[in-house]
Parts: sequence; structure tokens; C-alpha cells
Amino acid sequence: MTALGVYLSKKSVNRSDVARKTGISETPSSELANNSKTQLRVDELYLIAKAIAADPCELLNEVCENLKLIEQ
Repeated sequence: MTALGVYLSKKSVNRSDVARKTGISETPSSELANNSKTQLRVDELYLIAKAIAADPCELLNEVCENLKLIEQ
């Protein structure tokens, strides 16, 4: 499960409802939540946040918490 999938599970989000509200069909939506090789675009993240009444910045922080800058 991806960080997005974990976030949606914690929030008890109905993925079918998110797919309907965002226009992201259920198959790509499922891939975003379950397949770590699937890249989440910023517009998809924003739409998902709006569909679940979440702060887009909060969702971005949750989804990207493992990203780190390269120290020099």
C-alpha cells in the first residue's frame, strides 16, 4: 500500500466516492493507493484532497514524508 493508500485508509475514505468526485476512474485511483510504482501527480493529489475535505498541504506532507534532500 502506498502512503496515499495508508492516508485514505486512516481517514476511512470511500475510494469509489473519491473516484466519482475527482473524475479519476477507479482503476487508476486504486493504483495510486496500492502500487508504489504509480506516480501521483500534483493535480490528482489536489483533487483527492478536495474530494475528502482535507487540506492539500496536509495530504502532500503525509504522502511525501519519506522524501529527503540530499545532504552535501
